[in-house]
Amino acid sequence: MKVDIFHVGGLYTGCYLVTDEISGEAAVVDPGALSDQLKIAIKSLGDNKLKYILLTHAHFDHILGVKEIRDMTGAKVAVHIGDKDMLSDSSISMSTFYGVTSDQLPKPDVILNDGDTISVGEMTFKVMHTPGHTPGSVCYICGDAIFSGDTLFAGGMGRCDFPGGDLSSMMKSLKKLYELDGDYKVYPGHDDDTTLDYERKTNAYMRQAIK
Repeated sequence: MKVDIFHVGGLYTGCYLVTDEISGEAAVVDPGALSDQLKIAIKSLGDNKLKYILLTHAHFDHILGVKEIRDMTGAKVAVHIGDKDMLSDSSISMSTFYGVTSDQLPKPDVILNDGDTISVGEMTFKVMHTPGHTPGSVCYICGDAIFSGDTLFAGGMGRCDFPGGDLSSMMKSLKKLYELDGDYKVYPGHDDDTTLDYERKTNAYMRQAIK
């Protein structure tokens, strides 16, 4: 599994192109914008190799590159059922801040639930529902990697004061991540990557969640 990291859009969202090095098939996680570098990387995969656009949640800074990428590749858009309505209402996704109307939002092709899996080549992404930042926030677990969106950051966690956010749910989600077996590389929705073991030891929010 190869992970290419891009920081895209005005909020430098962590976007990840995850490629199965055996089949060459790939998924992109949270394309908040389609930067030139991301576009080149996707095109370099070859035709019909990008299979999925995986959304950890549906806030504007994680979705504004989705429509163009789907139009370019035919990749399927996957989102948790709890955030499905955000892809039909630009006010809920806060896309209106960028002048995006509801009819310009990407419609989902795959509706996810906790525990679902998505196969891309030899890779399997497991869906872990981690509400708190939004009702349908998820983490994707693939091999020894977690794509944590705006649930878990290096030394932090996602905001809970946007519509649909809930601090109690966020604490339960952080506890759920803490209790996973083993260590993982964590690729968050913003800022630097980290490891789950490091966050278990040092992240004050995660420490509070297990009390």
